Amino acid sequence: MSITKTATVNSISFSEKLKCYAQLYKLKLTSFVVVSAIMGYFIGGAAFNLTEIVLLVIGGFFITCTSNALNQVIERDHDKLMKRTMTRPLPQNNLSVKEVVLVSSIIGVIGIIMLTLLNPLTGILGALAIFMYVALYTPLKRISTVSVFVGAFPGAFPPMLGWVAATGSFSVEAGILFAMQFIWQFPHFFLFSWKINDQYSKAGFKMLPFGKKDKRTATIILLSSLALFAASILPEYIGFTGRIATIGLFILSALMVYPAIKLVQTLDDKFALRVMLMSYVYLILSLTIILIDKI
Repeated sequence: MSITKTATVNSISFSEKLKCYAQLYKLKLTSFVVVSAIMGYFIGGAAFNLTEIVLLVIGGFFITCTSNALNQVIERDHDKLMKRTMTRPLPQNNLSVKEVVLVSSIIGVIGIIMLTLLNPLTGILGALAIFMYVALYTPLKRISTVSVFVGAFPGAFPPMLGWVAATGSFSVEAGILFAMQFIWQFPHFFLFSWKINDQYSKAGFKMLPFGKKDKRTATIILLSSLALFAASILPEYIGFTGRIATIGLFILSALMVYPAIKLVQTLDDKFALRVMLMSYVYLILSLTIILIDKI
Protein backbone atom coordinates (compact mmCIF):
# COMPACT_ATOMS: atom_id res chain seq x y z
CA MET A 1 0.00 0.00 0.00
CA SER A 2 1.47 3.34 -1.01
CA ILE A 3 1.53 6.23 1.43
CA THR A 4 1.25 9.59 -0.27
CA LYS A 5 2.14 12.99 1.12
CA THR A 6 1.82 13.46 4.86
CA ALA A 7 -1.00 15.80 5.80
CA THR A 8 -1.41 17.71 9.05
CA VAL A 9 -3.86 15.79 11.21
CA ASN A 10 -6.60 17.80 12.86
CA SER A 11 -6.71 17.97 16.63
CA ILE A 12 -9.96 16.34 17.79
CA SER A 13 -11.34 15.18 21.11
CA PHE A 14 -11.43 11.54 22.21
CA SER A 15 -15.18 11.31 21.65
CA GLU A 16 -14.78 12.78 18.16
CA LYS A 17 -12.04 10.25 17.44
CA LEU A 18 -14.36 7.41 18.47
CA LYS A 19 -16.97 8.75 16.04
CA CYS A 20 -14.31 8.84 13.33
CA TYR A 21 -13.43 5.19 13.94
CA ALA A 22 -17.11 4.26 13.89
CA GLN A 23 -17.37 5.93 10.48
CA LEU A 24 -14.10 4.38 9.31
CA TYR A 25 -15.20 0.89 10.25
CA LYS A 26 -18.69 1.26 8.70
CA LEU A 27 -20.48 -0.19 11.72
CA LYS A 28 -23.85 -0.65 10.00
CA LEU A 29 -22.33 -2.62 7.13
CA THR A 30 -20.09 -4.53 9.53
CA SER A 31 -23.11 -5.53 11.62
CA PHE A 32 -24.70 -7.11 8.52
CA VAL A 33 -21.54 -9.12 7.95
CA VAL A 34 -21.44 -10.35 11.55
CA VAL A 35 -25.15 -11.27 11.55
CA SER A 36 -24.63 -13.24 8.31
CA ALA A 37 -21.79 -15.16 9.94
CA ILE A 38 -23.89 -15.92 13.02
CA MET A 39 -26.75 -17.11 10.80
CA GLY A 40 -24.32 -19.41 8.98
CA TYR A 41 -23.11 -20.70 12.35
CA PHE A 42 -26.59 -21.75 13.44
CA ILE A 43 -27.53 -23.05 9.97
CA GLY A 44 -24.48 -25.27 10.40
CA GLY A 45 -26.31 -26.92 13.27
CA ALA A 46 -24.23 -25.59 16.11
CA ALA A 47 -25.79 -25.54 19.57
CA PHE A 48 -25.62 -22.29 21.50
CA ASN A 49 -22.08 -21.96 22.82
CA LEU A 50 -21.34 -18.55 24.30
CA THR A 51 -17.57 -18.82 23.95
CA GLU A 52 -17.76 -19.75 20.27
CA ILE A 53 -20.33 -17.05 19.54
CA VAL A 54 -18.20 -14.39 21.21
CA LEU A 55 -15.13 -15.50 19.24
CA LEU A 56 -17.10 -15.48 15.98
CA VAL A 57 -18.79 -12.12 16.60
CA ILE A 58 -15.68 -10.26 17.75
CA GLY A 59 -13.35 -12.02 15.32
CA GLY A 60 -15.68 -11.39 12.38
CA PHE A 61 -16.22 -7.81 13.49
CA PHE A 62 -12.48 -7.12 13.72
CA ILE A 63 -11.53 -8.57 10.33
CA THR A 64 -14.36 -6.63 8.65
CA CYS A 65 -13.30 -3.41 10.36
CA THR A 66 -9.72 -3.99 9.21
CA SER A 67 -10.81 -4.55 5.61
CA ASN A 68 -12.94 -1.39 5.61
CA ALA A 69 -10.19 0.72 7.15
CA LEU A 70 -7.31 -0.41 4.93
CA ASN A 71 -9.56 0.03 1.89
CA GLN A 72 -10.06 3.66 2.92
CA VAL A 73 -6.35 4.16 3.52
CA ILE A 74 -5.62 3.12 -0.05
CA GLU A 75 -8.51 5.14 -1.52
CA ARG A 76 -8.26 8.28 0.65
CA ASP A 77 -7.14 10.57 -2.18
CA HIS A 78 -9.91 9.25 -4.43
CA ASP A 79 -12.47 9.56 -1.65
CA LYS A 80 -11.82 13.30 -1.60
CA LEU A 81 -13.32 13.50 -5.09
CA MET A 82 -16.69 11.91 -4.26
CA LYS A 83 -19.53 13.57 -2.40
CA ARG A 84 -20.46 10.37 -0.54
CA THR A 85 -16.92 9.83 0.79
CA MET A 86 -15.25 13.23 1.02
CA THR A 87 -16.34 13.62 4.67
CA ARG A 88 -14.72 10.37 5.77
CA PRO A 89 -12.07 10.69 8.52
CA LEU A 90 -9.02 10.24 6.28
CA PRO A 91 -9.97 12.73 3.52
CA GLN A 92 -10.83 15.20 6.30
CA ASN A 93 -7.45 14.55 8.01
CA ASN A 94 -9.20 13.70 11.27
CA LEU A 95 -7.14 10.51 11.62
CA SER A 96 -3.58 9.86 10.56
CA VAL A 97 -2.77 7.14 8.04
CA LYS A 98 -0.12 5.62 10.32
CA GLU A 99 -2.53 5.43 13.24
CA VAL A 100 -5.28 3.84 11.16
CA VAL A 101 -2.91 1.28 9.64
CA LEU A 102 -1.45 0.40 13.05
CA VAL A 103 -4.74 0.14 14.95
CA SER A 104 -6.54 -1.67 12.16
CA SER A 105 -3.69 -4.13 11.58
CA ILE A 106 -3.63 -4.97 15.30
CA ILE A 107 -7.36 -5.65 15.50
CA GLY A 108 -7.14 -7.59 12.23
CA VAL A 109 -4.51 -9.91 13.71
CA ILE A 110 -6.57 -10.29 16.88
CA GLY A 111 -9.63 -11.09 14.77
CA ILE A 112 -7.79 -13.79 12.83
CA ILE A 113 -6.48 -15.29 16.08
CA MET A 114 -9.98 -15.36 17.57
CA LEU A 115 -11.36 -17.08 14.48
CA THR A 116 -8.46 -19.55 14.53
CA LEU A 117 -9.37 -20.45 18.12
CA LEU A 118 -12.68 -21.70 16.72
CA ASN A 119 -10.77 -23.84 14.22
CA PRO A 120 -7.84 -23.24 11.84
CA LEU A 121 -9.96 -23.21 8.67
CA THR A 122 -12.11 -20.37 10.01
CA GLY A 123 -8.95 -18.35 10.73
CA ILE A 124 -7.64 -19.00 7.22
CA LEU A 125 -10.92 -17.79 5.70
CA GLY A 126 -10.78 -14.64 7.83
CA ALA A 127 -7.23 -13.85 6.72
CA LEU A 128 -8.11 -14.61 3.09
CA ALA A 129 -11.09 -12.25 3.27
CA ILE A 130 -8.87 -9.36 4.37
CA PHE A 131 -6.27 -10.12 1.71
CA MET A 132 -8.73 -10.39 -1.17
CA TYR A 133 -10.64 -7.26 -0.18
CA VAL A 134 -7.62 -5.03 0.47
CA ALA A 135 -4.90 -6.36 -1.84
CA LEU A 136 -7.02 -7.44 -4.82
CA TYR A 137 -10.48 -5.86 -4.89
CA THR A 138 -9.47 -2.35 -3.78
CA PRO A 139 -6.73 -1.65 -6.38
CA LEU A 140 -8.73 -3.39 -9.13
CA LYS A 141 -11.59 -0.89 -8.73
CA ARG A 142 -9.53 1.67 -10.65
CA ILE A 143 -8.50 -0.80 -13.36
CA SER A 144 -11.48 -2.90 -14.42
CA THR A 145 -14.98 -4.00 -13.49
CA VAL A 146 -13.45 -7.42 -12.84
CA SER A 147 -13.05 -5.93 -9.35
CA VAL A 148 -16.73 -6.69 -8.70
CA PHE A 149 -16.08 -10.37 -9.49
CA VAL A 150 -13.02 -10.46 -7.23
CA GLY A 151 -14.76 -8.53 -4.45
CA ALA A 152 -17.71 -10.91 -4.58
CA PHE A 153 -15.51 -13.64 -3.07
CA PRO A 154 -14.77 -12.02 0.32
CA GLY A 155 -18.25 -10.50 0.21
CA ALA A 156 -19.76 -14.00 0.11
CA PHE A 157 -17.57 -15.41 2.89
CA PRO A 158 -19.61 -14.53 6.05
CA PRO A 159 -22.31 -17.27 6.06
CA MET A 160 -19.79 -19.83 4.82
CA LEU A 161 -17.36 -18.71 7.53
CA GLY A 162 -20.11 -19.15 10.12
CA TRP A 163 -20.82 -22.68 8.85
CA VAL A 164 -17.13 -23.58 9.00
CA ALA A 165 -16.91 -22.09 12.50
CA ALA A 166 -19.73 -24.42 13.57
CA THR A 167 -18.58 -27.58 11.82
CA GLY A 168 -14.82 -27.20 11.50
CA SER A 169 -14.90 -28.22 7.86
CA PHE A 170 -16.03 -27.18 4.40
CA SER A 171 -18.98 -28.96 2.77
CA VAL A 172 -21.44 -28.80 -0.12
CA GLU A 173 -23.86 -26.96 2.17
CA ALA A 174 -21.23 -24.34 2.97
CA GLY A 175 -20.58 -24.04 -0.77
CA ILE A 176 -24.29 -23.41 -1.41
CA LEU A 177 -24.38 -20.65 1.21
CA PHE A 178 -21.31 -19.13 -0.43
CA ALA A 179 -22.70 -19.49 -3.97
CA MET A 180 -25.97 -17.73 -3.17
CA GLN A 181 -24.21 -14.83 -1.47
CA PHE A 182 -21.71 -14.70 -4.32
CA ILE A 183 -24.41 -14.37 -6.99
CA TRP A 184 -26.20 -11.75 -4.88
CA GLN A 185 -23.15 -9.48 -4.99
CA PHE A 186 -23.52 -8.75 -8.71
CA PRO A 187 -26.98 -7.16 -8.97
CA HIS A 188 -26.42 -5.41 -5.65
CA PHE A 189 -23.08 -3.79 -6.43
CA PHE A 190 -23.86 -3.01 -10.05
CA LEU A 191 -26.98 -1.22 -8.80
CA PHE A 192 -25.02 0.65 -6.17
CA SER A 193 -22.57 1.69 -8.87
CA TRP A 194 -25.50 2.69 -11.10
CA LYS A 195 -26.71 5.01 -8.34
CA ILE A 196 -23.41 6.89 -7.95
CA ASN A 197 -21.78 6.24 -11.33
CA ASP A 198 -20.99 9.94 -11.89
CA GLN A 199 -19.08 10.09 -8.62
CA TYR A 200 -17.25 6.84 -9.29
CA SER A 201 -16.24 8.04 -12.76
CA LYS A 202 -14.97 11.34 -11.35
CA ALA A 203 -12.80 9.47 -8.85
CA GLY A 204 -11.49 7.04 -11.47
CA PHE A 205 -13.36 3.93 -10.32
CA LYS A 206 -14.53 1.51 -13.01
CA MET A 207 -17.48 -0.29 -11.44
CA LEU A 208 -20.18 -0.57 -14.12
CA PRO A 209 -19.72 -3.31 -16.78
CA PHE A 210 -19.76 -0.85 -19.70
CA GLY A 211 -18.87 2.30 -17.81
CA LYS A 212 -22.29 3.90 -18.10
CA LYS A 213 -25.95 3.46 -17.28
CA ASP A 214 -27.21 1.90 -20.50
CA LYS A 215 -29.34 -1.03 -21.62
CA ARG A 216 -26.35 -3.38 -21.70
CA THR A 217 -25.58 -2.71 -18.03
CA ALA A 218 -29.27 -3.00 -17.12
CA THR A 219 -29.40 -6.34 -18.93
CA ILE A 220 -26.47 -7.66 -16.89
CA ILE A 221 -28.27 -6.57 -13.71
CA LEU A 222 -31.37 -8.45 -14.88
CA LEU A 223 -29.38 -11.57 -15.81
CA SER A 224 -27.63 -11.63 -12.43
CA SER A 225 -31.00 -11.22 -10.68
CA LEU A 226 -32.35 -14.12 -12.73
CA ALA A 227 -29.31 -16.19 -11.74
CA LEU A 228 -30.14 -15.53 -8.09
CA PHE A 229 -33.74 -16.55 -8.80
CA ALA A 230 -32.56 -19.81 -10.38
CA ALA A 231 -30.20 -20.47 -7.46
CA SER A 232 -33.19 -20.58 -5.10
CA ILE A 233 -33.63 -24.26 -5.90
CA LEU A 234 -30.08 -25.23 -4.91
CA PRO A 235 -30.57 -25.75 -1.14
CA GLU A 236 -33.55 -28.07 -1.66
CA TYR A 237 -31.87 -29.80 -4.62
CA ILE A 238 -29.03 -31.09 -2.43
CA GLY A 239 -31.40 -31.91 0.43
CA PHE A 240 -30.11 -29.03 2.53
CA THR A 241 -33.57 -27.47 3.02
CA GLY A 242 -37.18 -28.21 2.14
CA ARG A 243 -39.85 -26.77 -0.11
CA ILE A 244 -40.76 -23.92 2.25
CA ALA A 245 -37.27 -22.41 1.95
CA THR A 246 -37.36 -22.79 -1.84
CA ILE A 247 -40.66 -20.93 -2.10
CA GLY A 248 -39.41 -18.18 0.22
CA LEU A 249 -36.19 -17.74 -1.76
CA PHE A 250 -38.11 -17.71 -5.05
CA ILE A 251 -40.36 -14.93 -3.76
CA LEU A 252 -37.46 -12.84 -2.44
CA SER A 253 -35.49 -13.09 -5.67
CA ALA A 254 -38.60 -12.53 -7.83
CA LEU A 255 -39.06 -9.21 -6.03
CA MET A 256 -35.67 -8.25 -7.47
CA VAL A 257 -36.33 -9.62 -10.96
CA TYR A 258 -39.50 -7.63 -11.67
CA PRO A 259 -38.01 -4.12 -11.16
CA ALA A 260 -34.86 -5.32 -12.98
CA ILE A 261 -37.05 -6.06 -16.03
CA LYS A 262 -38.53 -2.57 -15.76
CA LEU A 263 -35.02 -1.13 -15.51
CA VAL A 264 -34.06 -2.77 -18.82
CA GLN A 265 -37.19 -1.40 -20.45
CA THR A 266 -36.95 2.18 -19.12
CA LEU A 267 -33.43 2.79 -17.72
CA ASP A 268 -35.27 4.77 -15.04
CA ASP A 269 -33.26 5.26 -11.84
CA LYS A 270 -36.34 4.60 -9.70
CA PHE A 271 -36.35 0.95 -10.82
CA ALA A 272 -32.64 0.65 -10.09
CA LEU A 273 -33.37 1.91 -6.58
CA ARG A 274 -36.17 -0.61 -6.15
CA VAL A 275 -33.96 -3.53 -7.16
CA MET A 276 -31.24 -2.33 -4.79
CA LEU A 277 -33.70 -1.97 -1.89
CA MET A 278 -35.03 -5.46 -2.55
CA SER A 279 -31.47 -6.78 -2.61
CA TYR A 280 -31.10 -5.60 1.00
CA VAL A 281 -34.35 -7.37 1.89
CA TYR A 282 -33.02 -10.53 0.22
CA LEU A 283 -29.76 -10.31 2.18
CA ILE A 284 -31.58 -9.98 5.50
CA LEU A 285 -34.30 -12.58 4.95
CA SER A 286 -32.75 -15.31 2.78
CA LEU A 287 -30.56 -16.72 5.54
CA THR A 288 -33.42 -16.35 8.02
CA ILE A 289 -35.67 -18.43 5.77
CA ILE A 290 -33.02 -21.14 5.43
CA LEU A 291 -32.43 -21.19 9.19
CA ILE A 292 -36.14 -21.44 9.99
CA ASP A 293 -36.53 -24.28 7.48
CA LYS A 294 -33.61 -26.09 9.06
CA ILE A 295 -35.02 -25.87 12.60
